[in-house]
Amino acid sequence: MKRLIIEVDEDKCNGCGQCVLDCAEGALAIVDGKAKLVSDVFCDGLGACLNCPQGALKLTEREAAPFDEVAALAAKDGSAATAPQRPPAVAPHRGCPGAAARTLRPLAAPVADAPAELTARLPSWPIQLRLVQPSAPFLRGAHVLLAAHCAGFALPGLHQDWLTGRIPIIACPKLEDNALLQERLTALLAAGVQSLTVLRMSVPCCGGLERLARNAAAGLNLPVSCAVVRL
Repeated sequence: MKRLIIEVDEDKCNGCGQCVLDCAEGALAIVDGKAKLVSDVFCDGLGACLNCPQGALKLTEREAAPFDEVAALAAKDGSAATAPQRPPAVAPHRGCPGAAARTLRPLAAPVADAPAELTARLPSWPIQLRLVQPSAPFLRGAHVLLAAHCAGFALPGLHQDWLTGRIPIIACPKLEDNALLQERLTALLAAGVQSLTVLRMSVPCCGGLERLARNAAAGLNLPVSCAVVRL
């Protein structure tokens, strides 16, 4: 199958190992002082490793075996010797850092009685990226907020601080088909959108949301900004 997969420019790579730390699936290792793709099936194509100080990594579309998360995580146990080590902030977790269990802060006790009436307070509908049509009238001249699914739960002031004056659209690059998201977002931005703000989580997999946004806006005279919700 043809899909996005990481490619290493060995002439630029200095073996710093940042990409190994950023890749939750263990698809990269330092071999003879250079970053190497261990196996096509270990690379999910989301690009969490693209934060390379030397610009030695890029995503390329080519024929490659499908990503196999089970195989990647099973093999990762044997990659520790080649990967730079840093003390974990929480107990060791095998798999995506975004799925690691952690306790952040206690919440106030829940209200005993649910509200009698539940009324949506949104400027537009639908909000799922794959459901929004480029012909939707609310996109004309709109300032769009492209938010990660988790952002609404992570930020209690989301409506007040982020939705005022913006059209909300949500997506998850970890759980959804990135090719479909890219195609739909490109069409939406070309429909007369004025600006795009990306609101993503700090977990590596969510970096794909910003990449999708910048790729979709490429070639358009459209300002794109990104804010990261820290866990």
